[in-house]
Amino acid sequence: MEKIVSLCKRRGFMFQSSEIYGGFGGFWDYGPLGVELKRNVKEAWWQDMISSHNELLLPEGAPATYEMVGLDSTIIMHPQVWKCSGHYDLFHDYMVDCRQSKKRYRFDQVRGRWVECKDQKIFVTTLADIEEEDAEVQRRALKFFKLRGKDADRLSYDGDFMTLDALDNMDQVLGPDANELGTLTEPREFNLMFKTTVGALSSEEDGAAYLRPETAQGIFVNFKNVLDSTRVRLPFGIAQVGKSFRNEITPRNFTFRSREFEQMEIEFFCPPDQSQQWYRYWRDRRVAWYKELGLSGDSIRMREHHAEELAHYSTGTADIEYAFPFLAEGEFGELEGVSHRGDFDLRSHMEGKLDPNTNPLTVELNEDGKPRHRGSGRDLSYRDEATNEKYIPHVVEPSAGADRATLAFLCEAYREDEAPDEKGKMQTRTLLKFHPRLAPLKAAVFPLVKKDGMPEVAKEIYGELKENLAVFYDEKGAVGRRYRRQDEVGTPYCITVDGQTMQDKTVTIRDRDSLEQWRVPMKEVSTEIQQRIREGSGFTPDDQR
Repeated sequence: MEKIVSLCKRRGFMFQSSEIYGGFGGFWDYGPLGVELKRNVKEAWWQDMISSHNELLLPEGAPATYEMVGLDSTIIMHPQVWKCSGHYDLFHDYMVDCRQSKKRYRFDQVRGRWVECKDQKIFVTTLADIEEEDAEVQRRALKFFKLRGKDADRLSYDGDFMTLDALDNMDQVLGPDANELGTLTEPREFNLMFKTTVGALSSEEDGAAYLRPETAQGIFVNFKNVLDSTRVRLPFGIAQVGKSFRNEITPRNFTFRSREFEQMEIEFFCPPDQSQQWYRYWRDRRVAWYKELGLSGDSIRMREHHAEELAHYSTGTADIEYAFPFLAEGEFGELEGVSHRGDFDLRSHMEGKLDPNTNPLTVELNEDGKPRHRGSGRDLSYRDEATNEKYIPHVVEPSAGADRATLAFLCEAYREDEAPDEKGKMQTRTLLKFHPRLAPLKAAVFPLVKKDGMPEVAKEIYGELKENLAVFYDEKGAVGRRYRRQDEVGTPYCITVDGQTMQDKTVTIRDRDSLEQWRVPMKEVSTEIQQRIREGSGFTPDDQR
């Protein structure tokens, strides 16, 4: 993971936000190559899920034909949206504060283990990455017991690493930034929504609003608008790509857990009696999408939630998970969730916030017997023209993170192998094996030397490709080193203008993965490259990592 993070900084994929001021935790900027990669991920998702979907054909595995449309809702919405959705009351993490360091930590994310020495047993915590946890706990334990490194064998460990929420009390806990025991408070709830005010003269209460913690609610409150303004009929999906914000207390693991992130979400509306079939369809289709674009079979899995894990509104949820390299071997992190949300969201915005402790769900009442958070009162039901049946649609939600997907494709693409240099000597080669559709640069154009008319021809080819593709022109250094630079950023094809070009108007195209080279007439280069990108020619996802 350290090599990937270093490459991202060195080659302009990602930077720490506000780095010149020491950085701003939980926020990341995408550099020139990173913004292209992330944009390609989002465009591949939009193209495959929405714009190229043919509603006249029955997709494999789907219960019926269906339509897909798009939406772009605002980041700030009426505060009542978040009260009826449950975020205002329920969108909390349990936090602990350290009385000594004055820092705050998420209760279920601080890890540690029991350490014994000098007839005392303490729970030593750490915020280090998993591969560094053992060393960090040993270092902190030695310091606490006033021992030197050579005395490490005097420490004994009881049990494996666990999180704070597995402990009965905090009395013997050494906090992550403390040098005394028992400095952590009991856990308390902390709302994860970013609060702001609307209007220049608004008071804290009258103008209070929130940055959206998810894009889904913007779709639900526009369900009727989309239905009334288009000719879509159930089943159909509304898709949205956009920024969301969550005030994570302990963002970590590069861009995996950030405070500002981008989501790619679909809310798929369907008849209640078909919803389980649609849930299975979207669950399987989303896994297949990641595999088609390069995530290998061993690094990605689908995990169905157990009953006790399900949200109060869900009758089924599956996480698509990826084996990120910052996790311990055998562990997976969430890449996308596919949820069967039932009619919870539309009912909530019709009637008011539903009580999660009721089954079936009913509106939550206050002490006066009135709705705790009143809904819009708008009728969000659907009338089937064919049967004249009226019902509240059920919803299946495939919710993907654009940042997590980008990170997963980056991690999967990273390779180190051996390839001959310009003198034929085998050298270690770093490359990013992206699917051509995702690669930030699709091709690079080189003149073999900066003379004999080769730069002029290369620039002509570059100009033609540049009209439709992200391409790069490079005439500096030996051609072997130029190949290496492009391999390191994942460019799938390199085009070289050489002496033979000046004779027969053909150029050499080199494939990043196979290192195969072949000649193509100059006038066919653009067509050849674009066709290979569309088809993913030459790209074969790994079966194993």
